[in-house]
Amino acid sequence: MEKGTLLNTRELARLLNVNEKMVYTLISEKGLPATKATGKWLFPRHLVELWLETQTINVPKKPKPLPPYDGLLIIAGSNDILLDRTISLINQQNPEEMVAFGNLGSLGGIRALSRNHCHMASSHLIQKDGEEYNFEFARNELGQMPGIINFCRREQGILVEKGNPKNICSVADLAATDIRIINRPKGTGTRLLLDEELAKAGIEAKKIDGYTAEVSRHLDLGLEILAGRAHAGPCIRAVAGLLNLDFIPIKWESFDLLILKDRFFERGVQQFLGFLSEPSFKKLGNNLSGYDLEFSGKMLFPKDS
Repeated sequence: MEKGTLLNTRELARLLNVNEKMVYTLISEKGLPATKATGKWLFPRHLVELWLETQTINVPKKPKPLPPYDGLLIIAGSNDILLDRTISLINQQNPEEMVAFGNLGSLGGIRALSRNHCHMASSHLIQKDGEEYNFEFARNELGQMPGIINFCRREQGILVEKGNPKNICSVADLAATDIRIINRPKGTGTRLLLDEELAKAGIEAKKIDGYTAEVSRHLDLGLEILAGRAHAGPCIRAVAGLLNLDFIPIKWESFDLLILKDRFFERGVQQFLGFLSEPSFKKLGNNLSGYDLEFSGKMLFPKDS
């Protein structure tokens, strides 16, 4: 609408869906923009529209853009033990700067990236082809392909009690009536993998005891099993090694870092990526079971030349 458009009283009443008498009340009591330069009330339409906006209540706040890196690097997304330890070590070695992590699950991390709430998202969402990770999810949520860097490869499977007293051998066994599981939240890559495996086995998730019981971290899932409150759950092998539990492997997966292109060369991002080639990072991974660091720091998209 052009700024020069003027409405008379009848036209404005029709626009606001009120009678003409109410228009005069809005002028005197609500500050409705109006002019009487010609002897008759006229209403600049662009000012009326602005006035209507200012009268609106409960307006959603627009997210503030993430400022340029100034000593605080924010990562959001999937929980991982090696990532937790890496962040802790970096913070110890660089006390004047800080890396912060938001545990939102893989899909939550990508969505936080799309809202510009973080510098990097950690994700391991398996695609329908069962081979590639993260690419189609990133494209769908972001509307563009970010830079994708491998953080590590890690082994996913089913965590069970020491000695595996329920004799669980596969995802199909989780449907037994005497087995209770503990699960990861919707939007996590681990939950997605479990659902894919259940679908392959022809098992209805709702029939599994404990399917809706969720914990936000892999380690918490292991602690539930260790405490005897569950017999099994989808988890990474590293937890089995830390808590001395047993583990039934399903597959190795790519755990990646997603970075928008306009953030990629910020100092904090590059410092973090550079750490993935450091011996101290390799040592962290080698001290945990179920990790493969061969491709850590490798650019998956765009492809390295």
